[in-house]
Amino acid sequence: MAGFAAPTTATAAGTAPSPTVEERRLDGAAPQEILRRSGFADVAPELARALDRAHSYAQARRAVEREGTRLWRRAVDRAQGRGPAGGDLSRDDDRPLYWARLGMTRELRTWEPGFRLSEERRARLLDELERTSRGQTAIHYPRHGKGMKRVLVTGFDPFTLDRDIRISNPSGAVALALDGTVIETADGPARIETAVFPVRWRDFAQGTVERALRPYLPEVDLFTTVSQGRVGRFDVERTNGAWRGGFGDNENIGRTETIPVADPASQPQWTSTTLPYAEIVAADTGRFPVYDNTSVTEIPAGGTEPVVRPQGPTPGSTARAGGGGDYLSNEIAYRATLLRDRLGLHDRLPGGHVHTPVLQFDAGNTTEVTDPEFVRNRLDIIDQVRSIVTVAVSATERTRG
Repeated sequence: MAGFAAPTTATAAGTAPSPTVEERRLDGAAPQEILRRSGFADVAPELARALDRAHSYAQARRAVEREGTRLWRRAVDRAQGRGPAGGDLSRDDDRPLYWARLGMTRELRTWEPGFRLSEERRARLLDELERTSRGQTAIHYPRHGKGMKRVLVTGFDPFTLDRDIRISNPSGAVALALDGTVIETADGPARIETAVFPVRWRDFAQGTVERALRPYLPEVDLFTTVSQGRVGRFDVERTNGAWRGGFGDNENIGRTETIPVADPASQPQWTSTTLPYAEIVAADTGRFPVYDNTSVTEIPAGGTEPVVRPQGPTPGSTARAGGGGDYLSNEIAYRATLLRDRLGLHDRLPGGHVHTPVLQFDAGNTTEVTDPEFVRNRLDIIDQVRSIVTVAVSATERTRG
């Protein structure tokens, strides 16, 4: 199962599990302000009321599916200007979705129903809530419309929240802004569908990426995973490495190991992008520079110590960091491109990873949850990702032609 935390206890109106590390941050002043100023403060209470009306596991599952799906749609609609803003927080903000979801998972995790709820069934409910509220069950491409290309884009939750709890992740904002939209490319229209992933090692080890993407990679024309990278620049990551570097995730857990995948005996140390990186880098896509990042860190064949290779890995080497590092951004890129290759799509499906600039507050803002420069930076990043995807689709069609 992807999307649930530590094992829970079978209970019938007994002791429910405690909130996770991630969920406990919800009580901070900044998350509460973000929820209040976006109108999303009512999300978790609505789920709590729905659960109170559930008198069986089946009723609880229907409630969870309905409320999770509703949260994703509400967040997308808000980001794309549909319906009420719910407050004065900028519509492009990804944080209301993140904190509202945590409120929902905390309600569900600590819920004490009047019927027996086993560890396994609570985990299933939490999994359903995670998947529906992240858009992973809402990826739908129209069956009609000849010539309409299909593009899949993924983003991430905010992270490093103990460093600054106000933080936003521009890749999550990208996912909300682009979901279900149509872009005009040099070869005609393309529809973008999106999903968001957690910043948690355990979910990735449990296969959440492969589970979400496997049904769609064979039918899309291009995909890119997106995450926040370095200050002031975009990077198209050329190579992804099979290594976890141990940095703490949103549960303050680190993992230092080879990326765990199915069939490890056939697992490569490296996977590569098939995005048209040269065309993307050459195009004028926005105010931030875009780089073709070829650097990796490896242990050379026969060696024992890590070495930085600016031009990419050498034959027989062992991965210690891809171009995108050794954290979950590298891992989602590795997993998505490995899945592409294992599905036999390497030579016909453009796909890879794009790192956005770090989303920065105004230099003088150290306490407020938003400011005009922060909003401007996020909007510019969203627009530039849209342009990068447009260039990528157009370049792919020219190459095929």
